Amino acid sequence: MLLIDVDGPLNPYAAKPHRRPEGYQTHRMRPTGWEQPWQKPLRVWLNPTHGAALQALPFDLVWCTTWVHEANEWIGPHIGLPSLPVIEWPDGAQGPRHACPGGTFWKTRHVIDWAQGRPFAWIDDDFADVDREYIAREHDGPALLHWVSPRDGLLDRDFKALADWASRFAA
Repeated sequence: MLLIDVDGPLNPYAAKPHRRPEGYQTHRMRPTGWEQPWQKPLRVWLNPTHGAALQALPFDLVWCTTWVHEANEWIGPHIGLPSLPVIEWPDGAQGPRHACPGGTFWKTRHVIDWAQGRPFAWIDDDFADVDREYIAREHDGPALLHWVSPRDGLLDRDFKALADWASRFAA
């Protein structure tokens, strides 16, 4: 499985505000939390080639994002992805590192619970060494936590790293 975060890997939100990364298109969106008419729509940069590139990898794709099911509505169609399964977060799951086991990212323990020992690769921009250590200790299967720069989004080298890792498990 490839667990996909949106903001950072697919939407390089930390790039310079007036310098959209090459290959990306600007989208103005009103997902949950952005519905008020007085609010500016959320600016999201997406690369339309990423859907095909993700589908070409030897993984089952799963959304692992705070966009939850809205990723299928607002993100997937712009990059050519079909509707994907979604990891749903428990109420109150989001929190600071100091409030999570061992100072981990708030998603980490929920990903382990969701994966149930199955192998997975996870792309996100919010990992730390403590997350890798926690997953190595608490998860029964192989796992790759692949950090993606929130300034650049997914690059060719990221797709190569994911494909190389997956090839280790090919029959």
